[in-house]
Amino acid sequence: MLRLATVNVNGIRAAMRKGMDEWLGQAHCDVVTLQEVRAPDEIVHEILAHHGYHVVHTEAAAKGRAGVAVLSRTQPKASRLGIGDPFFDDSGRWIESDVVLEDGSVLTAVSAYVHSGEAGTPKQDEKYRFLTCLVERLATLRQESDHVVLTGDLNVGHTERDIRNWKGNLKKAGFLPEERAYLTRLIDDVGYVDVARSLAGDVDGPYTWWSMRGQAFDNDTGWRIDYQLATPELAATAQSARVDRAPSWAERWSDHAPLVVDYAL
Repeated sequence: MLRLATVNVNGIRAAMRKGMDEWLGQAHCDVVTLQEVRAPDEIVHEILAHHGYHVVHTEAAAKGRAGVAVLSRTQPKASRLGIGDPFFDDSGRWIESDVVLEDGSVLTAVSAYVHSGEAGTPKQDEKYRFLTCLVERLATLRQESDHVVLTGDLNVGHTERDIRNWKGNLKKAGFLPEERAYLTRLIDDVGYVDVARSLAGDVDGPYTWWSMRGQAFDNDTGWRIDYQLATPELAATAQSARVDRAPSWAERWSDHAPLVVDYAL
């Protein structure tokens, strides 16, 4: 069994102080992918050293922003930063890690942090540029690796089941038809499987992000924007998926919750 978790930590230093450290110790994951790490590389390695993971990480050129990482129990065979467009090389939004499985096959785990965007602005144009690269890169990886899983905060709710208040967000970044079409293309045309959705079925959520404001968390007014999108052969081995939602608002260590999937590998 291989347990893989993904979570936007909303700043790893603050998250570790608030309870992420305990979660890492109890989750017993083989691979963990992180987004919005927001810390220098040497600090990230120092913070995670006592958990026994091999860490590949890329920080953003803009200090205190973005940053993604992949943690694995075994030494990665290789790691890569590029999504295919040099414009994003120092953005801290994409990293790939090749993990050798027990049968000798290779799992390419990708940690991605897609822009939040803003409808009708250059920020949204940059988000579309990144999503275009994402689809193209995932198509290439499917041809090159035994197994691939795209994980992370994609900042897009794919369907009406993925956002509690979807009607109020039809014209806002995160639920625009143009954004959702990228995920549809990745699933329908490139062949990736939305693992959590395939296991949960046609139900609302389960959500992975709730605003820190108001009563969003208490009322479960959330968004499902954190994903594990896997190649079909890998997805077929998925046994269970869960969202490690905090027991209460006060016990949250991020505005996101980890998405944990067990694969029979």
